[in-house]
Amino acid sequence: MTEPIRAGFGRGLVVAGERDERVVALCADLAESTQMHLFRDRFPERFVEVGVAEQNLVTVAAGMAAAGRIPFTSSYAAFSPGRNWEQIKTTAALNDQPVKVVGSHAGLNVGPDGATHQMLEDIALMRVMPNMVVVAPADSLEAEKATIALAADSRPAYLRLARDATPVFTTRDDPFELGRARVLRTGKDVTLVGTGTMTWHLMMAAAALAERGIDAEVIHFATVKPLDSATLLESAAKTGYVVAAEEAQIAGGFGGAVAETLSEHLPTRLMRLGVRDRFGESGSPSEVLQRFNLTAPQLVDPIAQALQRATTTGAKGEEG
Repeated sequence: MTEPIRAGFGRGLVVAGERDERVVALCADLAESTQMHLFRDRFPERFVEVGVAEQNLVTVAAGMAAAGRIPFTSSYAAFSPGRNWEQIKTTAALNDQPVKVVGSHAGLNVGPDGATHQMLEDIALMRVMPNMVVVAPADSLEAEKATIALAADSRPAYLRLARDATPVFTTRDDPFELGRARVLRTGKDVTLVGTGTMTWHLMMAAAALAERGIDAEVIHFATVKPLDSATLLESAAKTGYVVAAEEAQIAGGFGGAVAETLSEHLPTRLMRLGVRDRFGESGSPSEVLQRFNLTAPQLVDPIAQALQRATTTGAKGEEG
């Protein structure tokens, strides 16, 4: 089964609204695209259409938060947080208001819209902002759970959503907790850590690596900040090699968070897979992902070869 991750957000926001009348929704003229129209149709009196004015979107939301509401804002990630980062910082994060910034259509899977709309820097931008929680769900079911959890959390947060339909590989019974990573597959030879859409590709890569005799552990980090350092360090200590994958810039992104944690607490060989200091390109989502060597089959050889080099030379440091 495949489904857009943003569909889970739409369902989750309705559930959050049913549970708490303080939940409100604000959109920048993209309600259908971001799936916020589900909340609009269910709670029209708690929905605000701000229009194409992303700076105003978050400042109004911050004011509503100060008045006791729990506001969710939605737009394309290229515009929010891409266009209104300063307003998010000064009105929501600085004042520690529970504004939930939802950036949809993030990553390479925007496909034909090209580099202008393929927001690849958002994880890095939001991760450095004090007080900000950063969440990148793996699939639509997890997005639904994440939305409900964020509504009940008192911190400002950024929720990263993909546009294209992606595999649904979690279940409704799977636990979800902000700040807690999940070990999806145990292994002893290498630790594969992913966030957002890339976790599924790592799971497929782990299965292919097993056919080569490589026992890979796979850990999903739905929460990029705060990072579950305990789970990461425990696995790294066991395997001695970590591979981090994300559909975003690796500079300052999820891979950066992993690198910082390992270097400070447990220096470990590391390979970061993602976008390296370049903009996106136009094409179908699958074509663009393949162009950046981020599909499951394309991950297998680099990981296997890096492990072979490490075994042969014993060299330490970052690979890739």
